[in-house]
Amino acid sequence: MSAAEPRLPDAVADHPLWRLAPEPLRPYVQLARLDRPIGWWLLLLPCWQGSALSSAALGLPPNLFHLLLFFIGAVSMRGAGSTYNDFVDRDIDAKVERTRLRPLASGRVSPRAAIVFLILQCLVGLAVLLSFNGLTIALGFASPLIVLVYPFAKRFTSWPQAVLGLAFAYGALLGWTAQTGRLDWPAVFLYASAILWTIGFDTIYALQDKRDDAIAGVRSTALLFGAHVRLAVGALYLCSVVFAELALLAAGVGGFAQIGVGAYAAHLSWQVWRTSAAASPEVALTLFRSNRDAGLLLFAGLVAQSALLAYS
Repeated sequence: MSAAEPRLPDAVADHPLWRLAPEPLRPYVQLARLDRPIGWWLLLLPCWQGSALSSAALGLPPNLFHLLLFFIGAVSMRGAGSTYNDFVDRDIDAKVERTRLRPLASGRVSPRAAIVFLILQCLVGLAVLLSFNGLTIALGFASPLIVLVYPFAKRFTSWPQAVLGLAFAYGALLGWTAQTGRLDWPAVFLYASAILWTIGFDTIYALQDKRDDAIAGVRSTALLFGAHVRLAVGALYLCSVVFAELALLAAGVGGFAQIGVGAYAAHLSWQVWRTSAAASPEVALTLFRSNRDAGLLLFAGLVAQSALLAYS
């Protein structure tokens, strides 16, 4: 591997998209985080959960077409959000050990090329959004406003993770409205659950950068919570489980959905047990990535319940 194409420290080792991509495209694979799929997973899962919850509430089978659309949309919009974030943060990223080799911070992609790439990804996301009903389209157009604020949040608040939560959890609303055509309490409760979940797992992620963030003057909940980070993440995760349970109760579903919430709660408890202010970057990254499985456990319970109700 040449010095012109460095691997980033939190990338998946030997990811096939990186391995198979022509060398000129590799910086764009990194810019869209395609070699770090955990990002689009965490954006996708609230969408899938909202869709599966609505199917279970209506007694319908899982809507596979919607699940596919949300997958395409999550990958494209995660890439667009990451490109925008790196564009805004390119000077800060150059000062942080973990991010200094990112394509924009290292100069391997020009700002102009990044903007063109950003627009192309947004067009894919727009095509997906326009496939849904009017309410979902209207809600979808509101979400970029949150994304635009996020890269600047770390400059003026110790809660940038909360802004990220508002953006990443938004799919819980869209997954529900895409099928029901209306916004109801189950979707609101699921959105609240996903926001709290996101703040928790992104706090764990931010443990990797505490030293560099403090030097660069960047704020985060990891720095805010300090030695109490385990207690804080535990409280956030507990509230996430409570709101997930409220979503089920409001939707009138149980059975496998309740098992899914229980499995989700157990996984989050394991994360809290492993979390500490002194956690190494490797442990923090492993715990952060494990949230794909936590979200899939909740989704599996919801989708199993919708299938059971539809086919019984």
